[in-house]
Amino acid sequence: MKNWMSKRRAAGILVCGLLSGGLAAPAAAEDLLLVLQNTSSVTITEFYTSPADVDEWEEDVFADGVLPSGNEVEVTISDGRTQCVYDIRIITDDGDDIEDRGVDLCETGTYTFTD
Repeated sequence: MKNWMSKRRAAGILVCGLLSGGLAAPAAAEDLLLVLQNTSSVTITEFYTSPADVDEWEEDVFADGVLPSGNEVEVTISDGRTQCVYDIRIITDDGDDIEDRGVDLCETGTYTFTD
């Protein structure tokens, strides 16, 4: 319980610091970190993210890589934007093209792809 209390206190200090100092300065762009989990029975061959207010897909995050079934990978979105809501597009090795719109990546921190 002591460890939980110290973590809670540290989080409270961080929030207070952000509220007191963050209101006067403009929001700074930060990288978004996302853990992509593939719990499906197929391999993910392409993975795209794009801000929800943009009509085109950004480049394939995997480039030449893939994410086999049962694996996960940490994805960094460093597009210089300050928003959290993104659209996600996944293409699998069996040709499926799946889109998930309006995902709050700041809130979730993890995106799980399932069958």
